[in-house]
Amino acid sequence: MIDVAYAESRFRAPELAHQYGAGVHLLDDPLAWTLLARVCSPETSQPDVGRLVSMLYQILARAVLAAEFPRSRVDVPTRMISSHPEAIYRGTALSKSTKAVTVGIARAGTMPSQVVYDLMNEVLDPALVRQDHLFMSRQTDAQGAVTGATWHDAKIGRDVEDRYVLFPDPMGATGSSMVSAVSYYKTALEGRPARCIAMHLIVTPEYIQRVHEAHPDLGIYALRLDRGLSPARVLRTEPGTHHAEERGLNEHHYIVPGAGGVGEILNNAWL
Repeated sequence: MIDVAYAESRFRAPELAHQYGAGVHLLDDPLAWTLLARVCSPETSQPDVGRLVSMLYQILARAVLAAEFPRSRVDVPTRMISSHPEAIYRGTALSKSTKAVTVGIARAGTMPSQVVYDLMNEVLDPALVRQDHLFMSRQTDAQGAVTGATWHDAKIGRDVEDRYVLFPDPMGATGSSMVSAVSYYKTALEGRPARCIAMHLIVTPEYIQRVHEAHPDLGIYALRLDRGLSPARVLRTEPGTHHAEERGLNEHHYIVPGAGGVGEILNNAWL
């Protein structure tokens, strides 16, 4: 007989209160904030930054999979079955039949996507899990402001029908790359995704506005919201209360407080 305590799950990760809408999830996680502060410190470099980003994406992926992915009833005999015929876990687990794709957006998103891919292979049927790769870069004007995203190459599976499509990209700054990537997965491949979810270490108010204008159904999960260039009176209010006055991007569209160029840091591309 199933124990009623495990008959169903109402799991939701702890979140900060905000006014951005139900599709935005800003996780309330002091452990993650501690690790992320170390990632952002100018004193942190490789190999520490790679290890820390991997740990943070394990935390973030755990929250997303547990909250968003379908669940099913399982009956799993334990090692005690030889002496106790009732030694069977009967309860809720993630549904192994869920089809999923993680999209590695080079270059900052390559390693985070691998972390997500490895975790999904542990909890889902690996035959239903796929990792795609996009090679994109910022398109800027003469003043260094971001005007869009340029595609260089892609290695993408053919279909997305009924798949959960995850976009683990550390910095949600302007939203240009994410809007382009999500649009492609919605319109250029066979089938329709069951759900598209962006997974970030840091997002800005500008990112949230841009992405949700283009894709209001996109789920956004982030460990931190950076709006450090907002007026002091705005910073004293709940995030999203004065969305039009919130700022997290400087004139070159880098995040403040932010973490610097995460793609460069992860790949030691300063050399």
